[in-house]
Amino acid sequence: MSFNELFTRNTDVIFAFHNNRWIIHTMVHGCSNEERFHVRGYMDQGTTTTPFDMVVLNKMSRFHLAIDVLKYVSRLRSQVSDVLDMFNRKLYEHHDYIRQHLEDIPEIRELAMDS
Repeated sequence: MSFNELFTRNTDVIFAFHNNRWIIHTMVHGCSNEERFHVRGYMDQGTTTTPFDMVVLNKMSRFHLAIDVLKYVSRLRSQVSDVLDMFNRKLYEHHDYIRQHLEDIPEIRELAMDS
């Protein structure tokens, strides 16, 4: 299977890569319409904190990834402003909560305990 068969030539692609994001950017450099590749990955941001806060600091949390998807799927843009607001509020809530309590927001902790 070729690169273009796998990723097509005109569809936005969002990578959540648990390493340096420039590795993916290097791989797609020169490919068809390379600006459609949006890579989230390690940015060396912050310090060692909670597991969820680490992904938030590197802009790879479930909220960041969902925001990216909704931002790049053009047919959804007009329908998602409330959802985007909710995701951004959760990120702000997380930011304040973790600095006050030194642990992740309760719904994230509960998800971790369930898995």
